[in-house]
Amino acid sequence: MAHGELTSPEPGRAVRWSPPPVGPQGDLGSPFSTAERNTLDEVIAAAERATGLRFSVYLGDLGPDTRTTSEGLLAGLGPEATVSVLLAVSPGQKVVEVVTGAESGRRISDRSARLAVLSTIASCSDGDLLGGLVNGVRTLADQAGTLPERANW
Repeated sequence: MAHGELTSPEPGRAVRWSPPPVGPQGDLGSPFSTAERNTLDEVIAAAERATGLRFSVYLGDLGPDTRTTSEGLLAGLGPEATVSVLLAVSPGQKVVEVVTGAESGRRISDRSARLAVLSTIASCSDGDLLGGLVNGVRTLADQAGTLPERANW
């Protein structure tokens, strides 16, 4: 049964539903182990709790127009895109893109995004993709700051 798919009800049995997966997803071609994906997921979750923004990371080829592809990935988040931040890294193309939604862009300036890009590049150029993504997300979260009601946690 695929996630979110309903099974055929049988007499006397309830319909079962399996919720969609949460957290990092990967396959055999992933450059990260399960533990590394979990680490990245924990960093993203901490950034989201502190800032109230939604953080997403993309690792892979961004095509010939990296900015347009990155903006399309952010738009793919639907209604959450306005409060989202995407860190897209294409190691093969040697490109890092930061895309913010309308609301998140008010809290993350272009200068802050450039700082996150530099932080990501510094680690990635040493061959540490996970460290680059973690540093990039943490830098973006630090630059966004905490929400006033969450500042005293």
